[in-house]
Amino acid sequence: MASRIPPTVIPPTGEPTRKSRKGLRITLILLLVALLAGGGTAGWWFYTQRPDPVPDGTPAQPAGVTVDQVITAVSETAPAPTAAGVRAVLSKPSRADALGEFTGQVTDPLTGKVLWSRDADEARTPASNAKILTAAAVLMTLPHDKRITTNVVLGDDGQAILVGAGDPTLTSGDGEQTFYSDPGRISDLATQIKRSGVEVTSVAFATPGFTGPSMVRTWDRRDIEGGDITPLTSLMVDAGRRDPLDEYSPRTDQPAEEAGRALADALGVHSPVTEVDAPAGARPIASVKSAPLSVRVGDMMRFSDNVLAEMLGVELAAATGGEASTSGGVDAVLKALRTAGFDVDDVKLSDLSGLSYADKVPAGVLDAVMGATVGGDNSPKLRSLLDTLPVAHGTGTLADRFDPDEMPGAGWVRAKTGTLTGVTSLTGIVQTVDGRVLSFALMSGGTSPADARPAIDTVAGALRECGCRS
Repeated sequence: MASRIPPTVIPPTGEPTRKSRKGLRITLILLLVALLAGGGTAGWWFYTQRPDPVPDGTPAQPAGVTVDQVITAVSETAPAPTAAGVRAVLSKPSRADALGEFTGQVTDPLTGKVLWSRDADEARTPASNAKILTAAAVLMTLPHDKRITTNVVLGDDGQAILVGAGDPTLTSGDGEQTFYSDPGRISDLATQIKRSGVEVTSVAFATPGFTGPSMVRTWDRRDIEGGDITPLTSLMVDAGRRDPLDEYSPRTDQPAEEAGRALADALGVHSPVTEVDAPAGARPIASVKSAPLSVRVGDMMRFSDNVLAEMLGVELAAATGGEASTSGGVDAVLKALRTAGFDVDDVKLSDLSGLSYADKVPAGVLDAVMGATVGGDNSPKLRSLLDTLPVAHGTGTLADRFDPDEMPGAGWVRAKTGTLTGVTSLTGIVQTVDGRVLSFALMSGGTSPADARPAIDTVAGALRECGCRS
């Protein structure tokens, strides 16, 4: 007889067994312990991190600081320095041996009164201070928003011809960063040509609108490789620099051909690049514009760019009916300054950048032009020139000068530098501690610039520190 297996007893649904009830109690106990431990830890953290109590009578927290974006003009009633005061403060620094043969002038532009002068009517080699004359003439004569348009036109048999228009800031750079401000780009020309649907079979270049020698007789051709100049032509990219972003890059001795080659490379055209005459009435297939005139003048002054200075002078000559050459630019600059009332009878220029030792300019003329940026009938057109001046220990060619630990003037002196072997010049403005703006032109010759620069900076810095009212 088979054994009888007792039936399994299954509790009703939802009714826990005694064993499961015991496990549940243990779980709840452990959870409660964890919560108590965590709460205690959190409470301890908040207690230790609480801020110190605010003492009674403490003022309410002040509002956040805000910046007022307003430029406050220099007061016209700021105490005016006297000639005796300026002579006294400059007596010692102006006689430093490192200055060599030293001439200069200091003026109060608001009154037009010359406060200090030393042989200021003696014409001396100005080096790059000659760029002040070029910049002033251009700004007084041409529209500040004037741009240069560079075109590519279509020649025979699918030939793309890059036509020079006198813009040395046209760039071959591919990236966003460029040396010049907002220049026309070869890459933009190439993009427009590709979108036009024109099948380009070859690339050529044309250089109309420039006459005369490409190099001034008194220039040294070694300065091409040295990065100071390139043969002048109406077509170039990056002012002839081999490295578009390097201020001191060696330059090419074939700037127009290099520009044509840059366009060919951008188009992927590998045939030889040749020089041609652009056909009259040829159809433009691409064009780019330069930055406005005032921006290009600013680049020229801040970086003391010789090529850009020369081409700005040529641009002035062409716009006023003169010869589109360096000599034509010289004539146009002197005519513009003379028309504006400046005495330039003793000014002799061989170029427009100051690269030539044959250039001769009295300190008094440089100071007069600089003073006109602050006061006088010409100041509205020249005021933008102030923005182009390097700032002591701040920007451009003055970025590494006027160490505030060694001399005053950092941030307060704004001036154009000039340097050739044996020549150091500095022309600009400075605001005195009393808030008066003075113009100055300082010219040193016969000593090493390494020695003359700190000495000439000391003279300008002394003007910053003086009220000079005694």
